[in-house]
Amino acid sequence: MSDPSAITPPTTRWFVLRVPSNLENKMRDKLMAGVGNQSLEPMVPNVLVPTETVSEIKGGKKRVVQRKLYPGYIMVEMAVQEDGTIPEPVWFLIRETAGIGDFVGGDRHAPTPMDDHEVERILVGMRQSTDEGPALKISFKVGDRVKVNEGPFESYNGVVDEVNTEKGLVRVIVTIFGRETPVELEYWQVEQT
Repeated sequence: MSDPSAITPPTTRWFVLRVPSNLENKMRDKLMAGVGNQSLEPMVPNVLVPTETVSEIKGGKKRVVQRKLYPGYIMVEMAVQEDGTIPEPVWFLIRETAGIGDFVGGDRHAPTPMDDHEVERILVGMRQSTDEGPALKISFKVGDRVKVNEGPFESYNGVVDEVNTEKGLVRVIVTIFGRETPVELEYWQVEQT
C-alpha cells in the first residue's frame, strides 16, 4: 500500500488562450462547464478573465464597471506533467471547446506558460482593484473642451487646464463676465463636448 502523504499535488502553470473579443466571460464559463463535466477540476483549478474595477462617466452618469485588461484573451491555470507538457484530457478539452483559440506563446504543440512574476502582477492588480474600490478613470486631458453639467457653473463651457486623478478633480478655465477664470470641479461634474 502506498503512503498517501507521498503523493504530490500536480504542478500548475498559467497559460493564455485567445478567445473572441467581447465573449471572454462566455468562453470562461464554457470552458469551466467542460472542466466540471469531465471532473477535471484538480487539473484546471482556475480560468480567469483579467479585469479591473473602474469608475467612469458616460452620458453624465457615474457608474462602476469591470474593464477587461486584455480583451480577446483568458488566463487558464492548468496542471502540467513533469516534462512541462499539458495532460491529454486537459489538452483535448481545450482544443475541442468551440470558440477557444490557440495558446499564446510557444508553438502549437508546446505552449509556453506565463512567467510567475507576470501572473503575480495581474492577480495582485485584480485583488487591489476590488480591495481598494474602483480606480478613477478620468478620460479628460489638458486642452479638452468640456461642458459643466452640475454645480454653480452649470452650462458653462471651458477648457481643461489640469487633471488631478488622485483627488478626482479637474481644473477648467471658463469665461465669466468676459474673463478667463480657473474653476476646480469634481471630474463627474463635466463632460466632453
